[in-house]
Amino acid sequence: MANIPDDREPEDERSNYGDHDLVPDAQAELKGMMKDGLDHPSTKPVLTGAAVGAVAGWVLPVVGPIIGGVAGAGFMLYKRLRP
Repeated sequence: MANIPDDREPEDERSNYGDHDLVPDAQAELKGMMKDGLDHPSTKPVLTGAAVGAVAGWVLPVVGPIIGGVAGAGFMLYKRLRP
């Protein structure tokens, strides 16, 4: 190719690599859940997601209840952090 200058505007790095604030936000949320227990507003939805995921994992022959529970809890935690 010829030596053509790139005159496009640079894109924001966040759009290329996703949300960089997700891990610190999740850590803070999990610390709050461990500290406050069932009084924390995220605890009950995350536990409900874990239960639903465990039941779905028990029904599906490949997944299993443990992986389903972790996936369900992770999904609900993500939905709590990024509505």
